[in-house]
Amino acid sequence: MIFAPSGLSPNVTLPGKCFLLPSGHNIKKKIAEYRTGALQLATLFANRRMKRNAEGTKLDLETLIDTPPWDWPSDAGKMFQKILNDSRSQVSDRLIAAELAGDSTVINDDLADALMAILRDAEEHEKLRASAAISLGAVLEQADMDGFEDPDDVPISECTFRNIQDTLHALYLDNSNPKEVRRRILEASVRAPQDWHQNAIKTAYSSGDKDWMLTAVFSMRWIRGFDKQILEALKSADPEIHYQAVNAAGNWELDAAWPQVIALLNDAGTPKPLLLAAIGAASSIRPQEAGEILISLAESDDEEIAEAADEAIAMSEPMSEEEDDEDEASGWIN
Repeated sequence: MIFAPSGLSPNVTLPGKCFLLPSGHNIKKKIAEYRTGALQLATLFANRRMKRNAEGTKLDLETLIDTPPWDWPSDAGKMFQKILNDSRSQVSDRLIAAELAGDSTVINDDLADALMAILRDAEEHEKLRASAAISLGAVLEQADMDGFEDPDDVPISECTFRNIQDTLHALYLDNSNPKEVRRRILEASVRAPQDWHQNAIKTAYSSGDKDWMLTAVFSMRWIRGFDKQILEALKSADPEIHYQAVNAAGNWELDAAWPQVIALLNDAGTPKPLLLAAIGAASSIRPQEAGEILISLAESDDEEIAEAADEAIAMSEPMSEEEDDEDEASGWIN
């Protein structure tokens, strides 16, 4: 409520000042107008702050994409978790956060829980759920390989590891989930092999669906027992299936795949991604026979191809007795 100076009427003139104060219901009207204007102004400022914050978050995320994980700020994981937990954040930001959250430098129990919460929620965007599944794959593999004898070796607890496995299995079995989500679940979960993966891969490969076949061949890289299917996939006209088959053949040192692998190395028209996969496979399958062609590729003008060939040559060289003794010694725990 507005009051005129004591003892004066609403319309009054003071030295140097002129007050023309409305009376009666007009005062209430002016107050309402003032409050409405103030609210609009506050809303405008709030929207500007939100826009600046959103732009800042987007800028931070885009910067981190191009920054090596070891150079990320110490609070990067908390930033990812905050974005993932905020359903009001833009889907594009949450997709980036989900992708980055799986890196070993930031992943922990809390981030894993945030990713699983998104994955379980049928209301979440399909691509976001799929990305959340894929981001859990690396830590599953690390935990499966390193075990939990020393908790400092693995960024998540054994309880969280088991929870991830159980969650992925249950969601995979639920056919009401979108195909892409179920595919990414299988691709992530095979990195810590379980008994159910054999049948899941067989079903996917024999489905006749190109997408599911691609997922199956990708998964064969981690689950053994699919030599026949890998050899078939090496003849596939689909470049993605072919690429994953080369990776799988190299991982299992599949000797029967050698003719196809060496042919890729000798073909000047082999696409670069496929050539890089063949370089890695050759050094695993027949490293000595691959030596000459690898030496030639190590002189490539393409830096990535040359580095891959150099690494393959180094891996294919027989280990010296001294290095062998050091490896054996490192296996002992005092």
